[in-house]
Amino acid sequence: MNAAEAAIAEKGLSGLKAREVARAAGCALGGIYTAFADLDEVILHVGARTLARLEKELSAAGDDEALERLALAYLAFARREEPSWRALFGHRLPPGTPLPGWFAAERDRLFTLLEAPLSRLLPHCAADEIRRRARTLFSAVHGVVALALEEKLGESEGASLETELREFVATFSRGLAAEEAAREGKRT
Repeated sequence: MNAAEAAIAEKGLSGLKAREVARAAGCALGGIYTAFADLDEVILHVGARTLARLEKELSAAGDDEALERLALAYLAFARREEPSWRALFGHRLPPGTPLPGWFAAERDRLFTLLEAPLSRLLPHCAADEIRRRARTLFSAVHGVVALALEEKLGESEGASLETELREFVATFSRGLAAEEAAREGKRT
C-alpha cells in the first residue's frame, strides 16, 4: 500500500505500475495479487487513504461559515495533493464493475460533512433532500476546482479561485436561504 500510494502521489495513476510497486515494496509481483484481487483494488485502497486525509482536512474546516471553509479546504487539499486527488476521482473501474460498498461508504462520509451546515440553512428539509443537496454542492465545488487546476476555466478577471469559490458558495447559500424563506411563507 505504501509503495502504491507513493507512486500515485508522485506520478498519478499513470505512474502506478505493478512491477514497480512490487520492487519498491520489496516483494514479488505475485505478492500484490496475493493481497489484492487486481490493481483496481490497490487503487481503491490507496483512494480510501486519500479520502481519509481529505475528510480529516475538511473536518477541521467546519464552523459558522462551514460551507465556504469546506470549499476552501477542499481547494487547498486538491492543490497540495494534486496527483493523489486526481487519482481518487479519475480512476474508473471496468464497465459493469460496481463500486465496492466499503469504498462508497468512505466516499459518502465526505458528503456528511456538508449535511450539518445545509441542515442549518434548510431546517425544514427532509434528510434525503439534504443528502442530495450535499452531493450536488460537493460535485459543483469539485467541478470548479478540477477545471481550474486543469487551467480550463480561463482568466477570471483578476479574481482568485478562492474568491470565485467564496462567491459561488455564498450565492448557493443565499439561494437556499431564499428557498427556505419561501417555504416558511407558505407555512404561515
